[in-house]
Amino acid sequence: MNGTFQEALRIDAAHPALAGHFPGRPVVPGVVLLERVAAACKAWRGECIGGLDAKFLQPLLPGQEAVIELCEEASGIRFSVTRADGVTLARGKLAPAARVSPA
Repeated sequence: MNGTFQEALRIDAAHPALAGHFPGRPVVPGVVLLERVAAACKAWRGECIGGLDAKFLQPLLPGQEAVIELCEEASGIRFSVTRADGVTLARGKLAPAARVSPA
């Protein structure tokens, strides 16, 4: 499978991970973004991820619209999370989980 995959992203203010992260000015935790990136990879390729390297550049606020983009390369899958105004929030690389052959 080649190409790219995009999926819309919006984390509701009622998401349980936002409680206490941070009171008065909540931001979406990076782990929630990565969870959504992994789910997008699973939806696109039907595979779980085995590893990742990520860099967080800007915060995502509850209710903000963003897009997850996955792009297949020879050495793995590049990802980015970009807010609707074009600002990149996170980017990095995913490695598919190793497939185990039946014994």
